[in-house]
Amino acid sequence: MHSIINNINKAFDHRIRLGIMSILMVNEYADFKMLKELLGATDGNLASHTKALEKEDYIVVEKSFIGRKPNTRYSVTKKGREAFKKHVEAIEKLLKQ
Repeated sequence: MHSIINNINKAFDHRIRLGIMSILMVNEYADFKMLKELLGATDGNLASHTKALEKEDYIVVEKSFIGRKPNTRYSVTKKGREAFKKHVEAIEKLLKQ
């Protein structure tokens, strides 16, 4: 039997990860500061969730310097985009039940 929640992705079950992915799906990239402000997350919280998504290969991290300030920016990978779309479709199906 195929469960209706099969395509709901465990990687996106936390609201911060859901937020990170949602922001990156509509923006080419977002830096740490932007994600932190939009999601109201602490540094540690945001760092652990971005790390988890990076480990899944759903987002890619780019570290650079702007002037003398370190800048960390994130963008969604092709794999991440596909996985997130599937996840959202699964939730939509679930809501239509």
